[in-house]
Amino acid sequence: MKTKTVRAVNALASHWAGHAAADGTGTVFTAAGVWPLLALLADGAAGPARTELEQALGIPADAAAEAARELLTALDGVRGLRCVSGFWAARDLFLEEAWSARLPAGIRSTLTGDEDTDRKALDAWAAEHTDGLIERMPVPVHEETRFVLASALTLRTRWIQPFDAWTTEIGEGPWAGRTVQGLSRGTTLLDRVRVARAPSGPVTLLEVVGDGGVDVHLVLGEPQAPPGLTLQAGIAAVTRAIPSTGASLLPEGNPGPGLHIASTLSERREHRLGISTVAFEVEADHDLLDPAGLFGLESARDTRTGHFPGISREPLAVGSARQSAVARFHSEGFEAAAVTAIGAVGAGAMPRLRYRVRHAQVAFHRPFGFLAVHRTSRLVLAAGWVADPLPYEEVDHAAEEAEAWAKLDAEDWG
Repeated sequence: MKTKTVRAVNALASHWAGHAAADGTGTVFTAAGVWPLLALLADGAAGPARTELEQALGIPADAAAEAARELLTALDGVRGLRCVSGFWAARDLFLEEAWSARLPAGIRSTLTGDEDTDRKALDAWAAEHTDGLIERMPVPVHEETRFVLASALTLRTRWIQPFDAWTTEIGEGPWAGRTVQGLSRGTTLLDRVRVARAPSGPVTLLEVVGDGGVDVHLVLGEPQAPPGLTLQAGIAAVTRAIPSTGASLLPEGNPGPGLHIASTLSERREHRLGISTVAFEVEADHDLLDPAGLFGLESARDTRTGHFPGISREPLAVGSARQSAVARFHSEGFEAAAVTAIGAVGAGAMPRLRYRVRHAQVAFHRPFGFLAVHRTSRLVLAAGWVADPLPYEEVDHAAEEAEAWAKLDAEDWG
């Protein structure tokens, strides 16, 4: 992926985070799914709409279509990630040949003009390309619809080291007294947890490594820190826009939110990081016209005049723009997982505690953010905020998750 495009998409993700997570409710969104569509619109836009789209994209409109095609191709080549786009135009809509030729190959389809028929076709496309996670195309379709431009992005990754799962009760904070599905594991890699200093305050980041090219980072800020700013700080840290320090170099005590580090005696030489978090599932529907300015669509939504002469000689405006998203984090993976937990304890003589080692413990037991990040490019594929953990009694996804993982194995992505 081109560095310039990755930075542009991540900038949109950061701006969106400040808006989407502002109220502290659970949410999930993907700028990587919106950016290519805005780029294709910018390629055919004129006047103020073109200028606003350029500002939202962070690149010139003249280069936008090529960047969109390259990004969509690169995303679909990431192991565990599926990314497709679609374009449906009314039968009688004349498209400019130059713009149409710059669309990704094989995505063009036709709107019949029959609302029920078109709705079923679009919903089926959304469900097929997200493995049923999203069942409906998020925009309305009616007789006035001239075209629909869409993308579908589906990510599935398994943890290199699964978590142990058990029923636990949160002891303090806003989740105090809740019985939830807790997740825990240990590692000798202290620097899987890092602390970054941002203008909004320190944030603690935990990297959970996936088996493909995508990892998930959990982001915890100070209790009083605004969620949007915490998530923005996390994006800056994982994209290396601001520095962060690993637990191996942090001072003892409480150097970051939810993090405690101390020296302790051990029978082994290795340092140890203990991780405690919760399973979660979040869903969100976003109206990209609120705020339209964030996505460069303020002028483009004005139906009193046309804004896309490069797409069609017919005057066109943006009538709707939305995104539906879902994210799941469980003991074995992100998005969908089959959860199995076995507990074991050692037995035998008391060991000799001969070594003094560093022991770090990090806990995500109050609202936190999450970021799914492509490991090599640092592109943020999905981001969100966890306002509530999954109550234990609601975790009953074993059959559907086993089926999802079986399908993933059968398709052998990457």
